[in-house]
Amino acid sequence: MANLNNPEHSEGKVAGAIEEQTAKFPSDIYLWTAVTVMGVSLALKCIGKKHTSLFVGQWVAPFLLFGVYNKIVKTQGHD
Repeated sequence: MANLNNPEHSEGKVAGAIEEQTAKFPSDIYLWTAVTVMGVSLALKCIGKKHTSLFVGQWVAPFLLFGVYNKIVKTQGHD
């Protein structure tokens, strides 16, 4: 098993700063943001804005990935 405290595997300054800031946000903010974006995308589709709906709908996955990243940072800690 890998040693998490190994200095050869430490994060850079930018990643450390991002982790420090993202750890301050509750993880469910990302989930609710993704759900809201899904609703906005559906509403845009219903009013006939097909291309805008698809554009906005593509934001869901990144928000969910940010939530997963946030959860990992909180549970595993940062350097």
